[in-house]
Amino acid sequence: MTQSIATVSLVVGDYDEAIGYYTGALGFRLVEDRPQPTLAQPDKRWVLVAPLGADTTGACQLLLAKAKNAAELAAVGNQTGGRVFLFLHTDDFHRDHRAFRERGVEFLEAPREEDYGTVAVFRDLYGNKWDLLQLK
Repeated sequence: MTQSIATVSLVVGDYDEAIGYYTGALGFRLVEDRPQPTLAQPDKRWVLVAPLGADTTGACQLLLAKAKNAAELAAVGNQTGGRVFLFLHTDDFHRDHRAFRERGVEFLEAPREEDYGTVAVFRDLYGNKWDLLQLK
């Protein structure tokens, strides 16, 4: 049996704002953006983004899901209670760290060398914590 996690849902405040951040500041690509209206959510969309170089048939993608009620709005930026939520692997940590900083990404610490690789925690547009990580 072969299984993989294909998509992780990330609750966001606004579709276009989130697309702008993930494609601009993080350099992700927009995989899909199509209307998916319902009676309760006439502006609902199916929005997928993925890191450049990620294979869309097997790599994990982010589904940008617009918060639709007070409980979901309260979770924006804090889906894991303040822990690192997502881990972005790179083949060149220093290239991406420099590029992210130039595009306004907020790093919460200086890069550090660990037994497993080079890592630094950053915060996305909504406050979710990520690891930028180059494995050894």
